[in-house]
Order: sequence, then C-alpha cells, then structure tokens
Amino acid sequence: MKAVVIVAALMLLSACQTTSGVKAVKSSADHAFEAVMAAQWASTLKQNPTFATNLGVRDYDDRLSDPSLEAYDASVEEARGFLAQLNAIDTAALSAENKLNHQLLSLGLRNEIEAAQYGGKYLIMNNRSGPHLNMTGMPDRLPFFNEANYQSYVQRLAAVPQYMQRATARIAAGLDAGWVQPCAPMQGFEQSVNVHLVENVNDSAFMKPFASKPAVMNQASFDELKNQAAAIVEQDILPSFRKFGEFYKLKYAPRCREKVGTDSMPGGKEYYDYRVRYYTTTDRSADEIHQIGLSEVARIRAEMDEVIKEAGFDGSFEEWLVYLRDTPEFYPKTPAERMQVAANIAKKMDGEMPKLFGKLPRMPYGLKEIPLDIAEKTTTAYYQPPAGDGSRAGFYYVNTTLLDTRPNYQMEALGLHEAVPGHHLQIALAYELDLPPFRRFGGQTVFVEGWGLYSERLGLEVGFYQTPYTNFGRLSYEMWRACRLVVDTGLHSKGWTRQQAIDYMAANSGLSMNNITSEVDRYISWPGQALAYKTGELKIRELRAKAESRLGENFDIRAFHDKVLENGAVPLSVLEQIVTAWIEAQAQR
Repeated sequence: MKAVVIVAALMLLSACQTTSGVKAVKSSADHAFEAVMAAQWASTLKQNPTFATNLGVRDYDDRLSDPSLEAYDASVEEARGFLAQLNAIDTAALSAENKLNHQLLSLGLRNEIEAAQYGGKYLIMNNRSGPHLNMTGMPDRLPFFNEANYQSYVQRLAAVPQYMQRATARIAAGLDAGWVQPCAPMQGFEQSVNVHLVENVNDSAFMKPFASKPAVMNQASFDELKNQAAAIVEQDILPSFRKFGEFYKLKYAPRCREKVGTDSMPGGKEYYDYRVRYYTTTDRSADEIHQIGLSEVARIRAEMDEVIKEAGFDGSFEEWLVYLRDTPEFYPKTPAERMQVAANIAKKMDGEMPKLFGKLPRMPYGLKEIPLDIAEKTTTAYYQPPAGDGSRAGFYYVNTTLLDTRPNYQMEALGLHEAVPGHHLQIALAYELDLPPFRRFGGQTVFVEGWGLYSERLGLEVGFYQTPYTNFGRLSYEMWRACRLVVDTGLHSKGWTRQQAIDYMAANSGLSMNNITSEVDRYISWPGQALAYKTGELKIRELRAKAESRLGENFDIRAFHDKVLENGAVPLSVLEQIVTAWIEAQAQR
C-alpha cells in the first residue's frame, strides 16, 4: 500500500463512517481538516520508517529514520506548514469529533515547533539511550516472518553506519552549543557501546533475527541473507560503533557538565518550563508542582507509618528502611525466580480484569528480561507496546540484574503498572479504538503514566497487597512518584545537587540505593518526564472521586474505566471535560 493510498483511505473512512454505520454528511471544513490530518500522518510514517513497518505500512521497509539536524529542521518546518493549514480551517464548522481531533493535532504540532527553540534537540543521548541502542533494539521492533522481512532488514543494516554518523554530528553540534549531559549520570555509559563490539559477529545483537529460520523461507535464501547481514555487521556496523565509542570517550565525556540542572545550559530555564508544560499538559509552574509533591510525600508517609505498625516493627522509619534493604529473604536469588514472581502476579491479575473493565483488548502481552546491554543502567522494568499491525504482542520487560536491589514485595505494584491493568491494557486498547491513527498510536505521557500509577492502586480492590510488606511496596512505589515531583523540580529549577536528590529519595522512599541513584540520574538526563506520573494519577483519582460522589450507588467502576480509556491518551483538561460530561449524563438517567 502506498502512502497516497493510505491518505485516500483515511479520508474515505473519515468521510463515510459513523458509529451507527450510516453515511455522515461532512462539512467542507471537515473534509479540509481530514485531508490535513491524513497528510500529516503520512508524513509521520515517512519520517519514522520502522514505526511504519510496525503498523503494516511497507513503503519504507528499506529505510531508517534520519537523525540529522537537517532532517529535524525540515520536519519542524513541515509542522509549521501543517499548523498553518489547521489554523485556516473554520473550527466552528467541524463535527464534534473533528473539533477534538483538531485540538489534539494542533497541540502536538505546537509542541513540536516550540521544542525546536531549545537546545534539547541536541540531547538525543542520555544515560540509558542513544543512537547505538536505537539500532541494537531494532530486531525487537521489526517483524521476521518471511523472506521480504529479512531482505528489508539487511537493507536497513546497510544504513546503520550513516545513521550513526548523522546522529553523532547532531550530538557534536550540541557540544558546540553548550548542550551536553552532566558527568555523573553518564558514568560507565561507554559500556553500552563496548558490549556490542563483539569478537564473533554471530554474537552481535544485530544477528538475533537469524537465530532461527521461518518455516516459509527456504534454507538457501535464509543462509544467503544471514551471510550478507554478517558481512555488513562485521565490515560496516562494528567499525561505526567503534567510531561512536571513540567520539564519546574522547570528545563528549571530557566536556560533560558538572552541574546537573538544565539551567546550567544556555536557555535551559526556559527549556525546563516548556518540559513541565509538555509532560503535565497543565500551566502549573515548577514551584507549584514542587509543593504538590511535598504534600503528597507527607500524605503517603503517614500511610507508610500505619503499615509499619501493622507489620509489628518497633523501630524508626529509617530503621525500617534499613531492615527492608538489608534482609536477604525479601530479594530473589536468581533471575528465574524474579521472572516467575512476575509471571504469577501477571496471571493472577489477568483473572481479575473483568471485575474492573467492560472492554478488554484482544492483543495479549508477554514477559521478557531486559537486555543485559542496558539493564544495569535502566529502570527496574518497562513495557514495550505491541506492533500496530497485530504482528507482535506487547511485552513486560523485567530487570534481572543486581537482584539484591530488587525486592519481591514491590513486584505486585510493578506488574500492575507495566502490564495489566496498566500500560498493556491502556495502550493495547488504544490501538483498537475507532480513532484517527495519530491518537491511536500516540498521545500524552501524563495520561499514559498517570494511568499506570493509578492502576497500581487498583490492586487493593481485587485481592492484591495482602501483607504489610506488599502494601508497603505499593506505597513505596507511590512515594517514588511523589518524590519525583519534588526531586525533578528541585534539580532543574531550584538548584539542587545530585546528592541532595539522592538523599531526599533515600529518606522518604523504600527504594534500594541502586534504584534511587539510577532514578535520580534518569531525572537529571531526562528532565520533566518524571512529572507525568503523579500529575496524571491525581487527576484520574480526582475524577473518580467526583463520579463516586455524584453517582452514589449508581457508580459503575467498569463503566468509569471504560470512559476514561475510550478516547486514547488525551491531555488532562480534555479528560476532565469528557468524564465530567459522562458523570452528568449518568446522573440524569
């Protein structure tokens, strides 16, 4: 299917379908808007070829995205053009659905345009990601079902050295502009490159797809493509990785920043203000969010004290944390044990889902270990969404390194956040919604992560957190997110040092010191993102309390959750409008 066909199909679907199946009469404004929306989506797919492949669009299977500044600047100019077209449309003449679509698409374009004003465009590498890891993760994001899949993969491998060269040039431009990551979070980052400089090419992450042959391929074709891939990896990719490693060691690392806040870079204060707005979808200042965080920390701390009493512990809060961190029985002994605990929790929650939701996604999810090349520097778990074309399930990735820092009593909250009813449920459902693709496959972090945190608390309603320890694990995860509001704003708007942030997290959360250090380094190198979790969760809880108060005995938890999720990952103001209208409609029944 060609891009022009995609655009035409989207326009046809928008013009002809309604929820009742009856042909709708569209205004000229609707037609104009849908044409812009379709063109913008086609451009998104062209700029993100592997993403397009995941959605079943095969026009760009031989390509990688272009990480160069030139391509970035061109995409921003294109966004300006799309926004100008949207601004020229009479929004009063749009259907109700398209008014919301117009609002959300315009917001996304404005954010893209504003981001280009700041030096953040140079920071395409942080302590847990970078251009080399984008490439080594490619085998997990692509389909490998037939010969065409392998042929396109080999073509993409051939493009990796150019991708690395362009990404390096962009990072280097940041050095000249004064935009570079701080020193402390990047300690040891070179290992994420070195681990891929293998002696035997067959040990390379790039060769993973050739571990087994699809049944539909003949052996000769498979072997030929495998040999081509091996030659490219050995002769082209590995040298490009060595060159990138040398760039990092000799040019980037020596120029790292001693100060950790974004305000230590040119225009960094304004950049952080933008990031606060972007990740919370609110107009709150950093100081307002800091104060909300302090309030939440105090509230959760009081709940923690009650749980500690329930556990029969006689010591102080600080002694309790030491007890939890230093008692071996709380920790898994092997990676297999940790994975089994995660699997048991996930399966138990699967069986409880109909009690909480009227609509469940068709797409399943699986469980995997986080790859070892990134595990020690990354978080304790994360979620990878399914392929948009249904060719790959979603996956809950669990960190199985440094096991003496990852207690089992936190696993219930972790699983409910990353899998169900958290990220997998919300994202897989969004993929199945009858919405424009930019909403099905995109959306606001504050909604996604707010829902994930809200989901942890749902375990209280379906039989989880039955011991003081697992309940404290839940509270420690909620405290972790509350501390983020304090620490992230402290680091980037109040002059906090890295050690101040670590000390604050250690004094208030039940996380291990390894996790605390890793998390603080994350907030330093990824400013603002950590604000999304608590901000979103508090809004969802606020709306639920409003619904329960207004509807009383007629409140239906399944219907409420379905309503929250049925429009995708929207800004908080939009979510509030949608849920408030639903509450009033339910009250009139």
